[in-house]
Amino acid sequence: MGVEMGELRGTHVPVLLERCLELLAPALSRPGRTVHVDATLGLGGHAEAVLAAHPETVLVGLDRDPEALAHARARLDRFADRVHLVHAVYDELPAVLDRLDLPGVDGVLFDLGVSSLQLDEPDRGFAYAQDAPLDMRMDQTAGITAEEVVNGYQHGELARILRVYGEERFAGRVASAILRERERSRITSSARLAELVREAIPAPARRSGGHPAKRTFQALRIEVNRELAALESALPAALDALTVGGRLVVLSYHSLEDRITKQAFAGRARSTGPVDLPVELPGTGPTLRLLSRGAELPGAAEVAANPRAASVRLRAAERIDPDAVGGQIRRGRRERPRHGGEATQGEG
Repeated sequence: MGVEMGELRGTHVPVLLERCLELLAPALSRPGRTVHVDATLGLGGHAEAVLAAHPETVLVGLDRDPEALAHARARLDRFADRVHLVHAVYDELPAVLDRLDLPGVDGVLFDLGVSSLQLDEPDRGFAYAQDAPLDMRMDQTAGITAEEVVNGYQHGELARILRVYGEERFAGRVASAILRERERSRITSSARLAELVREAIPAPARRSGGHPAKRTFQALRIEVNRELAALESALPAALDALTVGGRLVVLSYHSLEDRITKQAFAGRARSTGPVDLPVELPGTGPTLRLLSRGAELPGAAEVAANPRAASVRLRAAERIDPDAVGGQIRRGRRERPRHGGEATQGEG
C-alpha cells in the first residue's frame, strides 16, 4: 500500500516508556552486539528510545500496518545501519528471525492493541466516536473487514465474538439488533453501528463504563485482526527466541491479552519436575524469572500525561537456565522481592 509521507497522522506518546527501558536495560546492555525485537513497532516511539539508549543494539521491528512501518522507517532513519523493519504479524517472528539469520534475541517488547496512528485516523474505522467505513484491519492489504463480519456472520457467531472478545454482557441483544438492521440495509458506517449498539443496551447499563459501543468495537477489531490467536502463538515463540538473560516485556490493554500473557509466563516460571522430590532435577527447573509480582499498573502521572495508558497492564520476564537450579533443594514457599525489587520465579 502506498503511503504519503507528509505530516504524521496521529499522536504518539509511548506507554510506560521509562519502565520498559528499565526492564530491558540489563539484557540489552550486555557486552557486544545485542538484538531487540519490537514485535508491535507502531510509530517507533519505544524502538527509538531503545536504539538511542543502546548503541550496540540491533533492532528487528515488526508491524502489520504498512503506513505505520513507513512512518517508523522515517523516524528511525538515523539508526538505519542497525535496523531491520519487516511487514509481518508478530506470530511470524520465527520466520523473520530465520530470514535474518538471528538464532536468538536479547530483548522483546509487545505493545498490544491499536496504535495511536490507527485510532487517530477517521478513515480506518477503529473509533466509535467518528464516522468512517467499517474496516478495522490493521493491515489494509489483507483479510476481512469489520463490515464483512457485521453483515455476514450468523447471530450465534456474532454474539459469541461480542461476548468473548468484547466481554459484552448484552451480546445477544446487540447481535439481534445488528441482524434486524442489516435485513433493512447493509451496515457500512461506524457511526451507524455505534448507534445500533447504544440502542440495544438497556438504559441503566449505558450510564457507566464509557461509550456503550466500546466493547463491541473491541470485539470486532480482535476478530478482524485475529489478535488473540496471533498472541497465543507469538508469546511462546518469543520466549523460545530469548537467550539466557534475555528479557520480554508485554503491555496489554484488556483482560484477555493480559490473561494469555500471564498463562504463557506462568507455565515457564514453574518447575516441570515431579512435585514430590526434595531436589530439582537437572533440566526441570523454571526457564523464566518473573520480573514483577502480578501485572504492573500505570501511575497517576503516566495516565495524566497519556490517557491511553489508563488501561495498560505490564508483565515482564527474564529467560533463565533451568540447569542453574538443578540439584538445589526446593524451597517450601515462594520468595518475595525485597524492598520493591524484582520477584523470583513462580510469582504472578
